[in-house]
Amino acid sequence: MLAKKLQKVLPTVVIVGRTNVGKSTLFNCLLEKKRAIVSDIPGTTRDVNIGQVDWQRRSFQLIDTGGFLDLSWLANKKQVAATIDEKVQKQARDFLTRADLILFVVDNKDGLLAQDKQMSGILKKILPSKDKVVLVANKVDSQREAAEAASFWQLDWGEPQTISAASGASTGDLLDLVIKKLTKQKAFAKKATADEPPAAELIKVCILGKPNVGKSSLLNAILGYERVIVSPIPHTTREPQDTEIVYRDRPIKLVDTAGINRKWRDAQGLEKLGIAKSLEVLDEAEIALLVLDINEPLTKQETKLVEEIFARRKSLIILANKWDLIDKRDTKTYSHDIYRVLPFAQFAPIIFLSAKKRTKIAHLLDLILTIADNRRLELGQKELDRFIKTCITKHKPTKGKGAKYPRLYYFSQTGTNPPEFMARIGASENLAESYLGFLANQLRDKYNLTGTPIKIWIKK
Repeated sequence: MLAKKLQKVLPTVVIVGRTNVGKSTLFNCLLEKKRAIVSDIPGTTRDVNIGQVDWQRRSFQLIDTGGFLDLSWLANKKQVAATIDEKVQKQARDFLTRADLILFVVDNKDGLLAQDKQMSGILKKILPSKDKVVLVANKVDSQREAAEAASFWQLDWGEPQTISAASGASTGDLLDLVIKKLTKQKAFAKKATADEPPAAELIKVCILGKPNVGKSSLLNAILGYERVIVSPIPHTTREPQDTEIVYRDRPIKLVDTAGINRKWRDAQGLEKLGIAKSLEVLDEAEIALLVLDINEPLTKQETKLVEEIFARRKSLIILANKWDLIDKRDTKTYSHDIYRVLPFAQFAPIIFLSAKKRTKIAHLLDLILTIADNRRLELGQKELDRFIKTCITKHKPTKGKGAKYPRLYYFSQTGTNPPEFMARIGASENLAESYLGFLANQLRDKYNLTGTPIKIWIKK
């Protein structure tokens, strides 16, 4: 495996329960972020959601699983998953068996149901100890409703912790209990000492593209295991799925997103929520991986996605996926076709790969590290003075509006991640936009700033 998972330093707490008991609402509440999509539609959560909770100066990894629609999946680990729902339940079972602690969520308003009893019985069979489970009675909004939670004692997990995930009521008490149990298990790793070197800065990468181009397959290929569910059915991935890895001693956060279709601005329901989450992830990322199905012609949708990426000043790598299905593999011809549709993305590198066969994965990860370094490039003023002098010798500044040719008095760097520069000219002068493009291209050639947007602004 090229990239290894981050060393387990945080204990894992898994949320489980039948569908629509409020698992995703509880996940969002404890994270204090709206990470998971919340809906009344059973099976909304497909892939697991993972986040970090900090409480009492302790941290743990919280995992939200999809609800079990068929409890036979919880009981029988040898079943082969074929449908999306079956893959969801198999994935949830795998996380349950590896958890340090489990929050077994029931719906206090529905009361004790037969499915709760079935799930309780199966958990007792597959888990080594009852101490690993905390029974959580959700949707408790009053003292009278808290008294009604007594019926859940029948499940034999001890006293149910009554909460309201929607309002946050009593979730602090629940977190106190979680920390107490994890401490008793000695699940918390030893903290780093002051003498240890600081950790490398996290590189944030998001995976974008239309439905069914292979985004989830790409994430699984990088990780070397099935982190996200893969299916030919469009919009299988509904929520952003992030995983942190370490590659060449550099931490990388990879986020798989929901597919964005041609009419994404008109999308409705869960699809609309998933697309909105994808764009939020893009806002937080540094590098975007645009996945294309190289067997399909490019459309206006890819153009729109690239526009969204550049509008947010993100770096871009174009991934021509399913390359193994092409008979005549001429990268030059295919590159020309891609850049013809995306002429404003000429500086973005293209990698021809097969996520299914895990080709070019090491090349992709190396390129991510290179571009991350490019975004953090800092050039000294002496270096920039030499650079701009060379540029002016090659090509004198061209005028914009007006008859007077501009003079470039000063060129300096004003920011990083991505690099930003300032060009100073005379008060009554105008510099052509094309000359700024020339300077940006010279910067890319000189300092190998592949895949990285460069901003140059003018000061008079």
